[in-house]
Amino acid sequence: MQFTLQGVFLTETTYQGRPAFQVTMPASATQDPAREALSDRDFMAWVPMDFGDGTIEVDVASVLAPDAPDYARGFIGLAFRIGADNSFESIYLRPANARVDDQVRRNHTVQYVAYPEYPFPRLRREEPEKYETHVDIGLAEWIRMRIELQGTTARLFINDAPHPTLVVSDMKLGGAQRGGVGLWIEAGTIGYFSNLRITPVR
Repeated sequence: MQFTLQGVFLTETTYQGRPAFQVTMPASATQDPAREALSDRDFMAWVPMDFGDGTIEVDVASVLAPDAPDYARGFIGLAFRIGADNSFESIYLRPANARVDDQVRRNHTVQYVAYPEYPFPRLRREEPEKYETHVDIGLAEWIRMRIELQGTTARLFINDAPHPTLVVSDMKLGGAQRGGVGLWIEAGTIGYFSNLRITPVR
């Protein structure tokens, strides 16, 4: 599988006994909340392809880098339908949020975004709670993600649960968007990805 690297480093490794791709970011890419508003960005290793509807499956695990900023949450997930203009949609996880005592923070464990026009601050401001939810996951744990895409609907299943953790029925880039599939991380994350499987609808 050939990857295009965008602001990240990718290496083949083994994590907790599994062959995996390790994805990291340079420390220079860390955002400074004192000087800029935090937002989702396009740091990822992605597979160029013409993918629209179908299923993406992957096992992910994340840990905090030694130089992780205070806002780091182990951000890790999948980008999909990555277009020629670098637009894409994404569902990602914040594993460090899931088991804290702060319920509001727990509710921000799973996130949908559409880059670049619909990052998490805009979605959270305009339609609170609609594109985020809680699920019981943790740092340094293998987490199974399965995303089913059909038109403008995305369904995320975690750890082979029979029912989706998150349903997005109005994906912002529309049902005609097509493109690549990416392994996505954000600042302060060392991300591991294993067993990536992409199954287009024929």
